[in-house]
Amino acid sequence: MAENAPAPGLHPKLQPLAFMLGTWRGEGEGEFPTISSFRYGEEIKFSHVGKPVIAYTQKTWKAASGEPMHAESGYFRPTGEGSLEAVIAQSTGLAEVQKGTYDSKNQSLELGSSLVGNAAKVVEIRRHLKYEGDELRYTVQMGTHTHEAQRHLQAVLKRVST
Repeated sequence: MAENAPAPGLHPKLQPLAFMLGTWRGEGEGEFPTISSFRYGEEIKFSHVGKPVIAYTQKTWKAASGEPMHAESGYFRPTGEGSLEAVIAQSTGLAEVQKGTYDSKNQSLELGSSLVGNAAKVVEIRRHLKYEGDELRYTVQMGTHTHEAQRHLQAVLKRVST
């Protein structure tokens, strides 16, 4: 896209997911039976280029020190009325293929892993996102060979730009 070109219009298939678009910042907390609980800051960006796919980038940092922690990126793609899939690559080398549903009226989506690649311990990841008021809330559940899927992360983010 040329530098001075106008921003592309939103693809009609993305209209039900338009609530996700923008840059979001906030704080979250993580836990799992095998690690100490922690707090983190986070920034997520959901963007589009006029095609029927939403680009996703995420980065986190330790809440107390600002030290970088985790990053991931990928794509969310509606696959039919109320259904979508996502591919997400994490900075740890783990890759996810997620399938799920979205509810445009309640401005929420649910995803579950159909494939978790390059992971020695992780066997399942589930994601739930909900837009409410001016906040984007999410939870991530994780399952391993030794622990059933349970809450690993939760955060509350506010939109800082569209």
